Amino acid sequence: MPDSPEKIYQQLCDHVRQTAMILSIQHVLAWDERTTMPPAAGQYRAEQITYLAGIVHERQTDPRVGEWLDALADSPLATDPHSDTGATIRTLRRRYDRKVKLPQTLVEELTRTAVLGQQVWATARKNNDFAALCPLLEKTFELKRQEAEAVGYDEHPYDALLDDYEPAETTANVARLLASLRHRLVPLVEAVAQSRRRPPVDVLHRHYPIASQEAFVNKIAERIGFDFQSGRLAVSQHPFCMRMGPSDTRMTTRYDEKHFNSAFFGTLHEAGHAIYDQGRRADQFGLPPGEYISLGIHESQSRMWENLVGRSLAFWEGIFPEAQEAFPEALGDVAVDDFYFAVNDVRPSLIRVEADEATYNLHILVRFELEQALIDGELAVNDLPVAWNDKYEAYLGIRPDDDTHGVLQDIHWSAGLVGYFPTYTLGNMYASQFYAAARDELGDLAPAFRSGKFAPLRAWLREKIHVRGKTFTAAELVRDVTGRDLSEEALMHHLHDKLAPLYGLE
Repeated sequence: MPDSPEKIYQQLCDHVRQTAMILSIQHVLAWDERTTMPPAAGQYRAEQITYLAGIVHERQTDPRVGEWLDALADSPLATDPHSDTGATIRTLRRRYDRKVKLPQTLVEELTRTAVLGQQVWATARKNNDFAALCPLLEKTFELKRQEAEAVGYDEHPYDALLDDYEPAETTANVARLLASLRHRLVPLVEAVAQSRRRPPVDVLHRHYPIASQEAFVNKIAERIGFDFQSGRLAVSQHPFCMRMGPSDTRMTTRYDEKHFNSAFFGTLHEAGHAIYDQGRRADQFGLPPGEYISLGIHESQSRMWENLVGRSLAFWEGIFPEAQEAFPEALGDVAVDDFYFAVNDVRPSLIRVEADEATYNLHILVRFELEQALIDGELAVNDLPVAWNDKYEAYLGIRPDDDTHGVLQDIHWSAGLVGYFPTYTLGNMYASQFYAAARDELGDLAPAFRSGKFAPLRAWLREKIHVRGKTFTAAELVRDVTGRDLSEEALMHHLHDKLAPLYGLE
């Protein structure tokens, strides 16, 4: 007698959960590599992570997975695509079909190159030495081209890479969304630039002792909802967040004693990611109902806490007295309204992670266009620094003086994350649309923020987004939560409503 669908489903889930455990061990090694690993250990760490990546790929492409999925395809467990079982079968089918197209050797070489690339990037960025990174970047983009060809695509090789981060999304649709946003964003940025009102940004560049910053960002991260019993905050060259297991989510930040924004907003951003990770279902760890939907949705959570909450007037009216107590020399003579204006300064800048809300997406447009050209072979990696600088001059009106503040500022390409950057702008759009829906349901959130109460918004996000895992696609989720498809509309309303009073715009 053949096994029942329930028994087959359990065999599938057991196999996938065990694979997820191996992957979580790989994540712990990656975390250690970027936070505390001694420099000389780098080469062997690359081999350790590559070895584990090979085992994961073997398990993900095990023929039994395909057989189990075939047996479950027409079973009652697959009938409802939004149920836990239906979403698991649907998502694992899609993942299996993609993974089996990738040769084991390619997966292992991509992994090895990414680990080594991150190590070389850290030194190259510090030394302003793009030439040191160039050979590894050339190899990375060649491997990513091979990946795109192996996976296949309908219109553009970039589609195959984008799909890894934003499933079912296309280059053409992202380009359309970015073009619509840019069409409305550029006039707003120009209007701000022409305004005679200027925020007192010097207050952000006073002396902020690092020890005081550490204590303050830890306190605020916990207040908005980060659980330090199931996570921790460390330091790295490039801030990131990583979920190791169902009760282990770790994030990093970086400190600059002469720039308040760097650690504070960087921590809020990563805490947004972490709150999403900690809000996902622990009993479904390793299975689609316990996974994040897409990187765009993940980014919506970080950008919401960083910008829509963390740069709001009500937020600062609530915590500014504590900020003054933490940094008496820097903020003792500063009014909350002036500080709020300062943290919402809008002007072209070189560093993406420190960019204001309005110009941030222009940084993404630069990267989106460059990585497409690199994948197409229209741009050589060796010519990337000049191309980068030219686009910054064209889109933001400024030109980097060195590669550390230019093409070397991001870790993504060195880590093989090609196709990742557009998810940041998608996240900004998702965040504004979700936040508008939350206010429609919960009412004005400002009084709660003013009182230091963030639980209502956090609970709403957990119910509507976090616990649903991959039971919905990103497009389905945004329609279900907000009642409409993704667009730039909510983001532009948010930006205009905030910036018009600050800068005296019509």
